[in-house]
Amino acid sequence: MTDTYNGIWVYAEQRHGKLLDSGPELLGEARKIADKRGQELAAVVMGSNITGLADELAAYGADKVYIADSPVLENYLCEAYAPILEDMIKQYKPEVFVVGGSNIGMDLAPRVAAKVHTGLAAHAVGLDVDDNGCLKAFVPSFGGSIMASITCAVHRPQMATIPPGFLKKPEKQEGKKAEIVNVEVKILEQDLRTRVLEVKTEESKVKPLESAEVVIAGGYGVGSKENWKMVEDLAASLGGSVGATRPACDEGWAVQDEQMIGQSGKTVHPNLYIGIGVSGIIHHLIGIQDSKKIVAINRDKDAPIMKAADYAIVADYKEIVPALIEEFKKLKG
Repeated sequence: MTDTYNGIWVYAEQRHGKLLDSGPELLGEARKIADKRGQELAAVVMGSNITGLADELAAYGADKVYIADSPVLENYLCEAYAPILEDMIKQYKPEVFVVGGSNIGMDLAPRVAAKVHTGLAAHAVGLDVDDNGCLKAFVPSFGGSIMASITCAVHRPQMATIPPGFLKKPEKQEGKKAEIVNVEVKILEQDLRTRVLEVKTEESKVKPLESAEVVIAGGYGVGSKENWKMVEDLAASLGGSVGATRPACDEGWAVQDEQMIGQSGKTVHPNLYIGIGVSGIIHHLIGIQDSKKIVAINRDKDAPIMKAADYAIVADYKEIVPALIEEFKKLKG
């Protein structure tokens, strides 16, 4: 049965006709799989008035672009998107289907996997393929102590989600063309139980972590919402952005969607990263691995982040951070 499946697919997410970075990032990683398998690399894009994205996806490496373009797809609704992808998979039979792990991707991918009766490796941080053509998705364990290699040996397509920002975008190949397949959208608006009445957008109140040159991150070791102000004050003294681990976000000290760094959050690439009370489980370390300089402040000299840091300060952050703030303010003054 698996012999009838062929081709590597990437779901290219878009917003208001603009391609998100996750699509090109996934195309770069999936290209390696396609080349190893000797198969075609395809991008799948869905929305309204999006035909212009085909050339951009081709420039990032897609050999073929499947376009589902309809007014009914203007706003994401899983009850519309998932059945269309189900029909596409059943018709075209891709061997591998990779989806970006955004909020939408993490809602869409498991529903599609359930509809086509296959498995899904969620929160992967890398992909490979073995000699038998079986996809290997590398997924950190929940506690972060091990890196598991997840395979789906029987069912197809083999599916995985990868959080945005973990992979690097490939170089654009301007002028490259791809075969375009226009997918018929049979779903009508009256078929949907959900209606989008209005979409409101809000500007972020914090500096984007992904583009920040300085990131000050706090972990569970900060201890309380009151103490969290020290993390914010240090970031302000350096003109940096505030990041956080999942436990700090779960405690309500930081804004999860905007500030969480790690496997299910953001990946950062600053010139300087300072971790305060951060233990450094593998999810977080993967999220900061491209930082040019990593400074860790922790009382536990054996915390994983201390081994990953360029400078490790074994001390109570309450003694160190105020002194740093004072010195940085003097330098700015």
